[in-house]
Amino acid sequence: MTEQTQTSWFDRPVPSVKRDTPHVPSAVETEPSTECPECHSLTTNTSLIFNQYVCPDCNHHLTMSARKRLEWFFDNITGELGQEYQAGNPLQFTDSKPYPQRMIEAQKSTGESEALVAMTGKIKNLELIACAFDFKFMGGSMGSVVGDRFVMAGEKALAERKPLVCFAASGGARMQEGLLSLMQMARTSAVIERLRLAGVPYIVVLTNPVYGGVTASLAMLGDVHIAEPKAMIGFAGKRVIEQTVREVLDEPFQRAEFLLEKGTVDMVVHRHELVDTIYRLLAKLTKLPNIA
Repeated sequence: MTEQTQTSWFDRPVPSVKRDTPHVPSAVETEPSTECPECHSLTTNTSLIFNQYVCPDCNHHLTMSARKRLEWFFDNITGELGQEYQAGNPLQFTDSKPYPQRMIEAQKSTGESEALVAMTGKIKNLELIACAFDFKFMGGSMGSVVGDRFVMAGEKALAERKPLVCFAASGGARMQEGLLSLMQMARTSAVIERLRLAGVPYIVVLTNPVYGGVTASLAMLGDVHIAEPKAMIGFAGKRVIEQTVREVLDEPFQRAEFLLEKGTVDMVVHRHELVDTIYRLLAKLTKLPNIA
C-alpha cells in the first residue's frame, strides 16, 4: 500500500496571475517620423527639427529644404529676394511631360516657386545675404530664374557691401531650358568676380549633392569652401565616370572628406557647428568684433 503524502496549503505553488497591461505607444509610433537613409532608424520629425535634420543615431546629415535651411541659418530674416521672377518655357520643351507641368508639380511638392531661395538677414551682429538650393525642386537644377535670383543676391551684396553665403545642392544646369540654362554659369560667375574685386566675402557651403554646371560655376568660386560631412561633390556623376574610364571607383570617391584630402574644399564642418564657423570666418573677413 502506497502512502499518499499530504501537502499543506502553505507549500502549494501559487498560480501565476496574468495581468493585461495596456500597450503604451512610443513617440515614433504616434508622431510623424522619418527613416534615416543611412542606418534606417526612425526618428520623429520634431526631434529631427531640433537636431537640425541630423540623425541622432548615426550622425547622417539629412536633406533640408532651402527655406528651412535659411530659417535655421539666420537669427533674424529681414527680407526675401527675387520672388517676382518666374520661369517661362522658351524652348517649348517636352520630354515625358511638358516643362510647365514639371514646374507645377515641383511647386506643389516643395511649396517654392523655384529651386533657389535668397534672403537677407542677420547672424548676431553681422548683416549678410544668403541663398540656398532646394534639391527636391527638379533636382535643384539651375535655370534662368535661379540665375536671376543669384545675380540679384550678388548685386545687392555688392551694393551694400554685405557678405554672400550660398548653400549649394544641385544636379546641375536645367536641361529644359537648354542654352539659357548654361548661360547662368557665366552670369553667376561674373557677379562673383565683381564681389571678389570689390573685396566682398563670398562663402560656399557644399551640401549633398552638388554636381554639373553648378559645380562648374558658382559652387567652386567662393573665397572659402565648406562641405557638410559625406556630401557628394563633383562635375560628372560617379556612374558616368566609371562608364568612361571603365573602372570601379570605391568610396570615398567624390565624398567631402576625399575632396578635403585633395585640397578641393577648405573644411568639412558638422551642421551643428556650421553657423558659428561661418560667422567666425565672416567676422574675420569683414573685421567685425567676434561675438562668442
